[in-house]
Amino acid sequence: MNTFPPADYVRVQSAVPGIEVYMPRPPQETQQDVVAFHCPQCDAATAYCAENGGLTCTHCGHYEAPVQPVVGKAAAEFEFTVETMARAAHGWGIERKELSCQRCGVHTTLSTDMLTHTCPFCGSNQVVQVKAAQDTLRPRFLVPLQIGEDDCRRITTAWLQNSWMLPKNLQQLGRVAEFTPIYIPFWTFDAQASAYWRAEVAHTRQKTVWRNGRRTTQTVTEWRWESGNVELFHDDLLVNGSSQVSKTLLRQLRGYDLQALVPYDASYLAGMQAQAYDVDLETAWELGRAVMRQRTKAACQGQATSQRMRNFSMSLDFSEETWRYILLPMYLATYAYGRERFQVMINGQSGSIAGQRPVDWRKVVAVTAVSLLPAILSGLLALYVAATANTAHLAAPLGFIAALALIGALVFIIHTVQTALKMDDV
Repeated sequence: MNTFPPADYVRVQSAVPGIEVYMPRPPQETQQDVVAFHCPQCDAATAYCAENGGLTCTHCGHYEAPVQPVVGKAAAEFEFTVETMARAAHGWGIERKELSCQRCGVHTTLSTDMLTHTCPFCGSNQVVQVKAAQDTLRPRFLVPLQIGEDDCRRITTAWLQNSWMLPKNLQQLGRVAEFTPIYIPFWTFDAQASAYWRAEVAHTRQKTVWRNGRRTTQTVTEWRWESGNVELFHDDLLVNGSSQVSKTLLRQLRGYDLQALVPYDASYLAGMQAQAYDVDLETAWELGRAVMRQRTKAACQGQATSQRMRNFSMSLDFSEETWRYILLPMYLATYAYGRERFQVMINGQSGSIAGQRPVDWRKVVAVTAVSLLPAILSGLLALYVAATANTAHLAAPLGFIAALALIGALVFIIHTVQTALKMDDV
């Protein structure tokens, strides 16, 4: 007895409501076998090494060269189609454990032979280990880790001593901090934006008029309708696939060079932690399109003959929409100072750093007090001069100097406090 649909057919989206459409089931991608990374010489665990880009035995030092070529921005991209999603591979291609932090709620995965019991995001030991799920999309590409832990300590030590507002003994923490290498999930999106815009744009001109019997010139603003078309290709827009990474710190890190992308291979995760995405493809695409809209709107407004405009409207269409799911390397560290814990994040490719630093508020208060001293002294001198008959004519200049000193001191204080708050913020 024939059944419909046949077993090897799948339902696809129909352009006509009420009509069901089926197509032959796309061939599944070959799923990578679950592998274990053990040294061929001594059978100890091997781990990815940032210094030489291959697998290095943690016991005898045996080295295996990397096998994946660099593909960079030529890495394949995928359309938003049912066929693409049906063929997508899932899981990590290797058995991994999941670390669930009971303090901050972060979920990370790690190699089965790793013995860590510390959350890389908050430093808590309140963690639960379970077998990592294999039902999420598999990353297609990644940027390999390119700096080591010694580099991280050097970068962090310099960063912890580059401001006078920091405590003196802070830089020593950079030398002993424990850095956790981790891969963070990201989505990349491409799209062609085609926009038509229209707005009233301000044009100013000088006009001569008579006022109270005298000829004078005044500025007149005329509003004229303008319009235009913008074709803008958005290339490799990055959207973070993890809701657990601090967006503030992530914005402070300089970008990654996607020319270093290589095809995903489970060996890059040997001995390392990684996060699976919790911001799914559909949600990430909506976030990406919002950024694309803003960039396209800015391009449209840049075509106007003046930046002053009103009643702006824009119609926008996207085409050639493609995506990738990739992993990008990062180092995370937490350190304690006093009763507080602070987080540091380092770009695992470029070495750029972002994080929290405790501020020595005693220094800030002392310096701001000293900055007010010239204004106070000038003001007192102006009062004394004003009370003295022979030098009263000097009171006004001294008062003006005192006012300028006060304004300068206040600007310095505001800038100093803002900087200190940013350093102490997440």
